[in-house]
Amino acid sequence: MKKILIIGSGGAGKSTLARELGIILGLEVIHLDAWYWNPGWVETPKAEWQSIIQDLTLRESWIMDGNYGGTLDVRLSVADTVIFLDFPRLFMFIASN
Repeated sequence: MKKILIIGSGGAGKSTLARELGIILGLEVIHLDAWYWNPGWVETPKAEWQSIIQDLTLRESWIMDGNYGGTLDVRLSVADTVIFLDFPRLFMFIASN
């Protein structure tokens, strides 16, 4: 496992799992939210975002968390492992309280 993609609904624990796996496996963790959102919560333009994703996926190894459906096909094509966190909303609510 050198390129791990973690996807799932908001609040499912993608970033937390990515951080923990990064420590355990010694892999770079890429939080897509940190790359997508600019200061003031300004979105990255689509063409620039596509380029960023291309560059990030070319790295030798990584754990990448986030959805961003417009780039999922690119990320899925290079990932060797995909973790899909699919929890019911009630479970996520109870787990967070």
